[in-house]
Amino acid sequence: MTDEISQPEPDVSQEHPVSEHWVWAGHHRPPIPRILVDHMIHHWAPVDPSPEVHPAATHFARRRDQLGRHFSDATLVIPTGSLKVRSNDTDYRFRAGTDFFYLTGCHDPDAVLVIAPGASRPRATLYVAPRRDAQTHEFYTDARYGELWVGPRRGVGESATYLGVETASLEYLEKDLASLSATRTLTVRGFDARVDALVPGDVDDEAVATYLAEMRLVKDDYEVAQLRDAVRHTVRGFEDVVRALPRALERGERGERVIEGVFNMRARVEGNDVGYDTIAASGAHATILHWTRNDGAVRDGDLLLLDAGVECDQLYTADVTRTLPVNGTFSPAQRRIYELVLAAQQAALDAVAPGVEFRAPHHVAMEVLTHGLYELGIITQDPAEVLRRDRQLHRRYTLHGTSHMLGIDVHDCVNSRNEIFFGELREGYVLTIEPGLYFQPNDLTVPEEYRGIGVRIEDDVLVSADGAVNLSAALPRQPDEIEAWMAGLWAERGDLEHP
Repeated sequence: MTDEISQPEPDVSQEHPVSEHWVWAGHHRPPIPRILVDHMIHHWAPVDPSPEVHPAATHFARRRDQLGRHFSDATLVIPTGSLKVRSNDTDYRFRAGTDFFYLTGCHDPDAVLVIAPGASRPRATLYVAPRRDAQTHEFYTDARYGELWVGPRRGVGESATYLGVETASLEYLEKDLASLSATRTLTVRGFDARVDALVPGDVDDEAVATYLAEMRLVKDDYEVAQLRDAVRHTVRGFEDVVRALPRALERGERGERVIEGVFNMRARVEGNDVGYDTIAASGAHATILHWTRNDGAVRDGDLLLLDAGVECDQLYTADVTRTLPVNGTFSPAQRRIYELVLAAQQAALDAVAPGVEFRAPHHVAMEVLTHGLYELGIITQDPAEVLRRDRQLHRRYTLHGTSHMLGIDVHDCVNSRNEIFFGELREGYVLTIEPGLYFQPNDLTVPEEYRGIGVRIEDDVLVSADGAVNLSAALPRQPDEIEAWMAGLWAERGDLEHP
């Protein structure tokens, strides 16, 4: 990484050029000779940031209108958030706030959407920072936003054309908010400290986030298409991982890092990023639900639990899990546990339909798992007693729920009211179906042959009039199909024998 210029204004004195040993980072701000200033700000051809129209611009407009009409007596302020420092003067890669992006499609940090009551319909204004291009010294002195440092971006006019919304310069936000005549102003808090300070608190602030979450529950055709793309890229990422298993074995104690890196490369090549931290859990690490350290070995004879998803450029993410035999063949014990989880998943998939209560797939999956655990001798009490709400003893081996909503957030729409979120499924909902069994390596209630085995199978499901549409069905689930799929991928790359 290059060092950074961080002075706010160039020194335009007539002093001589400074030493060649400049230190640009932090508080070290050497003066800049006037001759360099003049040399830097002239004779640049304009850079066109391609202000074509966003393919979902009409969807964004419809959503803004719906939100504004619902809160017709208030001005709504929806910020996206700011860059966050990772270390000293370096930032994390920016990702737009979910609600803001759902309403605008804008990727810019610091931007703010304001929806105010209008004479006939709500009026939306998107406040974005003007470009730091060659028209201002900031394009080469501002290492955080200057276009010589971070590249060209859409400014005020280009954003209006591309996103189909009225825009204004971010510098006018404070004045414009102060001049609004609405009886009250509501905001989505916790994203932008400046906005939180500008907008007085209101008891209905939370209602805005709640309504937006419930708006996002039903995905339109554009959103479903984005999710299908994210899943398609994710499937390719899983194929990449299978092909890379020989390398993971060779890396010894860092094999999980190979798995993580290979999948994450697919996510960056095909999309914006991974939708969440990849779980590349080999062996007993698969029994840890959110194993993201990914610093362990990948060993012949172990299972690999890979929970990963590509986030596409429009920020919709897949969330898929497969549990694979590292050497391409399930052992008898691994297969028994895998087939039990698969049966539970299939029962849950079969339970998905419009009008069905959200928890119904979870309940049927837990019944299948509990009866299976009883047949394996792991649970010795009657399954009906084990499953009682005041007992739930099966949860020692399966802690998590079977489903969550999926969309721009991997755990989507969590600000919805309980009676809506846990209510009936509707056409257009997208959710995961992901039962699992996890036998800790030191769990003395489990036969030794099963200890250290963790299995989760997860697919992304669209609720249609006919039931569940498995968006990730291209990845095999049946154990025989998995073994054949892995062998086929190795054969394609010239490895006729498994790792």
